[in-house]
Amino acid sequence: MPEPIAQAPRAVSNPSGWPEGSAEAALALHRLLTIQERDWHALKSQADRRGAEQLAAALVQLLSAQAASGIDREPSRRQAIELAEHALGWLRRERKDPGCPSHGR
Repeated sequence: MPEPIAQAPRAVSNPSGWPEGSAEAALALHRLLTIQERDWHALKSQADRRGAEQLAAALVQLLSAQAASGIDREPSRRQAIELAEHALGWLRRERKDPGCPSHGR
């Protein structure tokens, strides 16, 4: 198993308990990993890529819900869990590309 990247802990200065900028960093990662339309056909069946995209989406859901105050966070937490479970399906090779609905395959 690879060694975790060691970094100094960042100061927590917000009520969510997450380090400042965490939600923004997660969103930036998700944008980076999201398969764009022009690349969809080439990358849609790459299980690791799809899993990483879903894990990043789960992280965005979790951190965004925690960053917002005064709202019910439970739906976002449940959505994060669903996305993480979906990602694990890709990473375990339990999920397959369903084909492109616009092409009938």
